[in-house]
Amino acid sequence: MPRRLFHATAAVLIAAFFLLFLFLPIAQVLRGGLTDTEGRFTLVYLGEVFRNPLYLEGLRNSFLVALGTTLVTMAFALPLAWASDRFDFPGKRLLSGALLLPLILPPFVGVLGMQSIFGAQGAVNALLRHLGILAPGAFVDWFGGGFWGVVVMEALHLYPILYLNAAAAFANVDPLLLEASADCGCVGWRRFWRITLPLIMPGVFAGGTIVFIWSFTELGTPLMFHYERMTAVQVYSGVNEIGDNPVPYALVIVMLTAASILYLIAKLAFGRQAYAMTAKAGIAARCHRLGGVRALAASLFFGLFAGFGVLPHLGVIGLSLSRSWYRSVLPSGATLEHFDAALGHNLTVPSILNSVRYASVAVLVAMAFGVLIAVVVVRGKGRLAWLLDGVSMLPLAVPGLVLAFGFLVMSQPGRLFAPLDPVENPTVLLVVAYAIRRLPYVVRAAAAGLQQTSVSYEEAAASVGAGPWTRFRRITVPLIAANLIAGGILAFSFAMLEVSDSLLLAQRSLYFPITKAIFELSMLLGQGQTLAAALGVWTMVFLGASLLTASCLLGKRLGALFRV
Repeated sequence: MPRRLFHATAAVLIAAFFLLFLFLPIAQVLRGGLTDTEGRFTLVYLGEVFRNPLYLEGLRNSFLVALGTTLVTMAFALPLAWASDRFDFPGKRLLSGALLLPLILPPFVGVLGMQSIFGAQGAVNALLRHLGILAPGAFVDWFGGGFWGVVVMEALHLYPILYLNAAAAFANVDPLLLEASADCGCVGWRRFWRITLPLIMPGVFAGGTIVFIWSFTELGTPLMFHYERMTAVQVYSGVNEIGDNPVPYALVIVMLTAASILYLIAKLAFGRQAYAMTAKAGIAARCHRLGGVRALAASLFFGLFAGFGVLPHLGVIGLSLSRSWYRSVLPSGATLEHFDAALGHNLTVPSILNSVRYASVAVLVAMAFGVLIAVVVVRGKGRLAWLLDGVSMLPLAVPGLVLAFGFLVMSQPGRLFAPLDPVENPTVLLVVAYAIRRLPYVVRAAAAGLQQTSVSYEEAAASVGAGPWTRFRRITVPLIAANLIAGGILAFSFAMLEVSDSLLLAQRSLYFPITKAIFELSMLLGQGQTLAAALGVWTMVFLGASLLTASCLLGKRLGALFRV
């Protein structure tokens, strides 16, 4: 009875949290785009989105960017995951770890590095002019007007997510199934298409869905490339008009609906093809040890992808350490002045302290609700545990831009969040937005720990009179502490570098988080980009240390945190 009461109370608190800070903001957005000034239902504003050629172009570009990003990501991740599962060679662990480096640099910061390398006056065009391939003053538009720049930057940042999921899926394929198919003459590509691919499809779908939705609603990267004909940028441009103009509401509704429909289509198309396996594979069972030329070829294969993935990092580091990098192949003049100037700028130190404060409180909120959700889902016997688990993953499927826009709507005069007006002080809304967005990482980490911890420990404590809260505090939490630390580190680090929520909700420089400060610095003339790059290097070091710590604590289970 006490256990059921504990789970019921936790479920009520969790439901209230999601209702207030997830479903209600989305409902307010739907209301703003589907009702007229007198509160009557209307489709006029949605019709305007599809009648206006500018909005149609934005939707088309957003869809094409998401599709291109997902395809490029798959082209990167699937061969690497297959080779990682299939072969072993010297240096494999180091190179596999290097494949995760793109995660430590937010893509909108990496744009600064890519522009230094592939921009109109960047290193590649300078090299082509130096070799006489291009005439003086001529250049190649490697970014395709910004479209391919956004696609490549998003793909370079997101392919590790798909790689982690695909690698875990390959590792779980039962080798007995592969051997049985070989006995029947099904080998090579035929075996891959008929046996392996259907078995790994759930993992590919889990990572691919996040990649598609993330890139479909990404705001920072197109802003940095000045690629304004995308729906996310159009929503951002209309934020100041949400009190009078219903079109931004309609744009957000279309974005949310499109993301939901595409998710459901992919779920129906691929989710039903998941096949159960009687056993899970161990890598040692089928991992072939390579030597000689083959080992060198495998190392070069991994090194090529890893090297291309860190190009933005190298560009950001070069820009931050150079006195000048304009129309030259290499940066000229090494200096640390930009780091000193960045730390001395009036935006920098306050923004770092703001981000630490926002992210710390957000992690505490995410921890409290994430652990409760994991306990109810894993230890609870309720029939709706699966529903709670699905709802807890919704923040990965709901675009951050949509959630932030919903908070802005609810903070308008006369609305529920009016006392939390982000124009005056966005602290509470930023903390809640960060907590909601990163809650799935804590849930997944805590759930993994509970699934690996026998319930017999808690039952033994109950047999000597320990109540639910005592068992939870003195037995459960210490046993899953490593998982909670790993989930908390990831939640903290990604909250520190949240982009969409920060750009929309932080509107006064006094309350800027670090990502908004980097964006504002990059827009300044003169040394703005070098100062932003110097801050970008700090974010790389910080997030890199966080991911390394989480990886050491979770191992191969790290990929499970990036699943819808």
